[in-house]
Amino acid sequence: MNREGHNDIRFFVGTEVEHTPAYGMRTLFVVGIQSVASIMSFAIDNQIEHIYFGANQSFPNPQVNDFSMWNLWEDMIGPFLKEGWLCTLDLDVACVEGLAESALVEHNNFIPMISVKLPYMKLLGYNATIKLDDRDFAATNPGVWCHNLHDLQNRDRYTPWSKYTKDKVIA
Repeated sequence: MNREGHNDIRFFVGTEVEHTPAYGMRTLFVVGIQSVASIMSFAIDNQIEHIYFGANQSFPNPQVNDFSMWNLWEDMIGPFLKEGWLCTLDLDVACVEGLAESALVEHNNFIPMISVKLPYMKLLGYNATIKLDDRDFAATNPGVWCHNLHDLQNRDRYTPWSKYTKDKVIA
């Protein structure tokens, strides 16, 4: 991710600005794979309420059956979920099937932040529709859901890029 002041960093802290169940919480942002001991130390030292894994789009988008990569992330996030921490994992929509097969989704304190890259939204017109579909006809979901893109761009869910500049790099 091209973000000023965030080259070669591992951790930063700030307030969660994205409109999730952790909105407004003091958050430790974890970039890539880090040791559980380091994460715990930074979380305690910085009076953290929420841990955001995969920050700066650092989740590698593994294949569904890339168990070694999924296990690295589960081994890092799992201990915090078991201890009751509210944890987010920011991952691309292409990784949802692999996530569904992981143990992470079994925790009520887990927030899957499913990132759908959709450039040029304003150019798509008023009738643009987002379809929440299945991988095939009647494969895993009971049906499909369609949402008008314009309606999804509600102001109370919008976070301008300027809100992402108030965090503090700590390692």
